[in-house]
Amino acid sequence: MEIIVCVKRVPATDSKVKIAADGRGLDPAGVEFLMNPYDEYAMEQAIQLREKAGAGTITVVSLGGADAQKELRQCLAMGADKAVLLDDGGKPNDGCSTARIVAAWLKTVPHELVLCGRQAVDNDEGQFPSRLATLLGFACATEVVALTLDGKVFRAERDIEGGREVVACPLPAVISCNKGLNEPRSPSLKGIMAAKKKPLDTVAATAVEPALEFVSLMLPPEKPPGRIVGSVQELVAALRNEAKVI
Repeated sequence: MEIIVCVKRVPATDSKVKIAADGRGLDPAGVEFLMNPYDEYAMEQAIQLREKAGAGTITVVSLGGADAQKELRQCLAMGADKAVLLDDGGKPNDGCSTARIVAAWLKTVPHELVLCGRQAVDNDEGQFPSRLATLLGFACATEVVALTLDGKVFRAERDIEGGREVVACPLPAVISCNKGLNEPRSPSLKGIMAAKKKPLDTVAATAVEPALEFVSLMLPPEKPPGRIVGSVQELVAALRNEAKVI
């Protein structure tokens, strides 16, 4: 089985971000970047599916600049067989343009299953998996927390409001992976050494303009300082007359 795992390089969620000089993006200086946490579940699931089948090839792909090679090497160390960087110089993309670029590349390589995280923690759009499946004409299951394969048919449990839904469909398919699907492994020393010999190819990304344009970006206003009240009566009065929550 040919499995493709899509990963994205994102800022760490505990990074202290600054607005860039143009006011339309983030200043990357001093920001730690890492693999999107939800994509780690996708990578782990691909490895588990290959281990259970006893055969298969895992290719990990990322769209971005040369810096994204670090995250691709991490995936190779975890167990991917090969990696591909769709190099666009690191220019901004949204869910629409990213899906179109990755879909264009996928149409040039063999694959039966595409795994990705439910969303990227930088933009939190969550559009990419569904858009990608639509462009490829594949089945799609999102928010997946349990996944099994029976030949060429997948069975997935997915989170929905108020419960879980079980779906089954033939491959090919795009699956977006959610927290709880598995416990991603850390690369071993052996895996890290082996990753240095695995292929990491760079391919020029198809030129696609984003559908979304950032006009301006600003940090939220600082919260006002807290206030200490002297009695329950004063607290109730403040909540009723000032906050107007009671």
